[in-house]
Amino acid sequence: MAVSGGGAPESPDGPATTPGQRAGVEVGDADAVKEGAARRSGLRGWREGIRATPGGSLALKIGVGVVGAVLVIGGLIMVPFPGPGWLVVFAGFAVLATEFVWALRVLQFGKRTLAAWTDWLKRQGWTVRILILAVTLLAAGAIVWLGLKLSLGIDVVRMALSYFGMA
Repeated sequence: MAVSGGGAPESPDGPATTPGQRAGVEVGDADAVKEGAARRSGLRGWREGIRATPGGSLALKIGVGVVGAVLVIGGLIMVPFPGPGWLVVFAGFAVLATEFVWALRVLQFGKRTLAAWTDWLKRQGWTVRILILAVTLLAAGAIVWLGLKLSLGIDVVRMALSYFGMA
């Protein structure tokens, strides 16, 4: 590195800057921070650009909080039904974890718990695996049957029994 007349090291991109400056711009200048963020690519640069604006950090926290909460609540509503309920819950916590440390801890706990469950299931014999699969399928079937009966008034069990001539 070359040293300029003032004794500060010169960077290859131009004159030297002190920790409080960026090429002649004082730290805290939103335009300089946004320019630096724009040079970074991807989501991280975009988020840093938003945070650099007045009120941007709060707006980003509120936006991430609302989107993450909608995903978590929607996923929890979907959990009893067949489909991607838990996947949506984890996606919601992943969104929240981009802004909130507590959500990152919850997400890491969920990942550890899921890994421990799958490791335990892998160690079990075929009998236990088939039993767990049967209980899962029975629970899913009961939830679908109850959901159809209570919401639409359709009793699929009675319909199936009448189809086979048993009712």
